[in-house]
Amino acid sequence: MSESHRNPDEFLALIIDDEEKIRKALAAVIEDEGWTVIDAADGSKGLQLFARQEPDLVLLDVWMPGIDGIETLQKMKQLKPQIPVVIMSGHGTIETAVRATRIGAFDYLEKPLSLDKIYPLLDHAKRLRSYAEEHHQNSPDLIGNADSMLQIKRQINLVAAKNAWVLITGENGTGKEVVANHIHQKSTRAKKPFVAVNCAAIPEDLIESELFGHAKGAFTNAIAAKKGKFELANHGTIFLDEIGDMSLRTQAKILRILQEQQFERLGASETQHVDVRVIAATNQDLKELIKEGRFREDLYYRLNVVPFHLPPLRDRGDDVFDLAQFFLGKMAKELGEQPKQISDQAMQVMRDYPWPGNIRELKNLLERICIMSDQNTVEADVLRAYLELEDKVDSNSSELMNASNLKQAKSDFERAYILGKLEENQWNITKTAEAIGLERSNLHKKMKLYGIEPKQKG
Repeated sequence: MSESHRNPDEFLALIIDDEEKIRKALAAVIEDEGWTVIDAADGSKGLQLFARQEPDLVLLDVWMPGIDGIETLQKMKQLKPQIPVVIMSGHGTIETAVRATRIGAFDYLEKPLSLDKIYPLLDHAKRLRSYAEEHHQNSPDLIGNADSMLQIKRQINLVAAKNAWVLITGENGTGKEVVANHIHQKSTRAKKPFVAVNCAAIPEDLIESELFGHAKGAFTNAIAAKKGKFELANHGTIFLDEIGDMSLRTQAKILRILQEQQFERLGASETQHVDVRVIAATNQDLKELIKEGRFREDLYYRLNVVPFHLPPLRDRGDDVFDLAQFFLGKMAKELGEQPKQISDQAMQVMRDYPWPGNIRELKNLLERICIMSDQNTVEADVLRAYLELEDKVDSNSSELMNASNLKQAKSDFERAYILGKLEENQWNITKTAEAIGLERSNLHKKMKLYGIEPKQKG
């Protein structure tokens, strides 16, 4: 059951401990959380399972006969450094904990194990896999040969390995996160985490907890300690998107981390040290925000070591056709169909359209056409019809106003909302349910109610 053949909704934990009763007790707790568990009684067997099964989390005892936990950890980090490994010990010493952390242990737990510490680890491991899957799916090659894009590619090759901080500017949908991910993948940190944070999407009262983590009991409902995004990105790259939307208070804390590479979790006094590369992005004019007193000038200059500016799609000439062919090919592969063609007249419509949503708008539009249209060629009239519909939706206009009553309008909106979120999450039911705050079973019921068929992938 290698990772490539595993159910995408399944999470796998590997327990390595020479005490059978500990393995069974741990397995029972983890399985109750919906995970699949495999186990080994020694390091050698554990390494074989690790290499073959590619688990999402490893719980590894230090003191075992044969290969001990530290040596096993070293070999695991050489094989697959991205998989989180938690060291467990009933004879814990500070020296062992420090050594394990330096080798790359994700965390260190003392026996007897506390359930309050197990549950957050499972959650963190899920998040790490979610990050990896998301950036693998959403990071295609940088497509296009416009002069501006060739310059961006040259910049990436020059900057990636130098570990400098980067500030990416550009309109919404121009591909700022894709560029950030390419910088990370070409850097010396490529095998470490790439953690993306949309600063505009996190409520102001939660952003510090999200970025820096919190201690157990730091606030109401903080039932367990939680690592923040900076800790999760340790030794890797953190991508701070929409930094212009951060409050001045949060900006001050970010500045301290950038200067000192250390911080405290909310409600904790212990200082956490991190080594992260920061790539920031915004669609706003930060110099204008500085004049208005809404963005710190010192933070701007700290982040703006290497500036990137991504051009809007309307200024990239024939790149729109290359991108369209890429997205149509990708959708065809997922649907198990032949790629749709684009007529010459439709190409002219694409060239003339201003694409206010840029690449993201183009991608979403073509995905919608692939799902809803059974024609082999995208014709100009079909493209215009979908663009006009999108304009109506974007302006919150008359589409919903045509509903016969409020109940119908709510149903129409809910169906469109669910369909849009499914497309946004590549039709991954679990991710979509989490994104919109529904139980997976309830999302299935809604889809059945509105006649939304799960998309079959090829």
